Amino acid sequence: MSNLPELARHIASAAHEGQYRRDGSTPYIEHPRAVARRVAGDERAEAVAWLHDVLEDTAETSQSLAEKGIPDDVIASVEALTKTDGIEYELYLDGILADPLARRVKIADMLTNLSDQPTSKQIRKYATGLLKLVDE
Repeated sequence: MSNLPELARHIASAAHEGQYRRDGSTPYIEHPRAVARRVAGDERAEAVAWLHDVLEDTAETSQSLAEKGIPDDVIASVEALTKTDGIEYELYLDGILADPLARRVKIADMLTNLSDQPTSKQIRKYATGLLKLVDE
């Protein structure tokens, strides 16, 4: 598979198999698909969008992504988007700001989440995050 977004889609689809969105019925892969649509036209951003939750929510690791042919810069952006236990939200966003590819995908991710029946707490969180990522 030489098409990077297609490779990323394939990996994400397998990794998120059996996972569902908050509603309990929408397959989880629909979320990365929607984020990838928002960054369409940029192969690396599309690949990061497909993979943005795999390190956090599946058994995939940075090493397994590399072994499957994902380039190091794409993996680095996916790592930047992966929330680590105990890290403050502001510090997490600072790490994303340092990576233009991760920043573009995180903005698309937040916009996608805001269009998916967010709670009022999520609306406040994403609004704060978007202001930080867009203003910097």
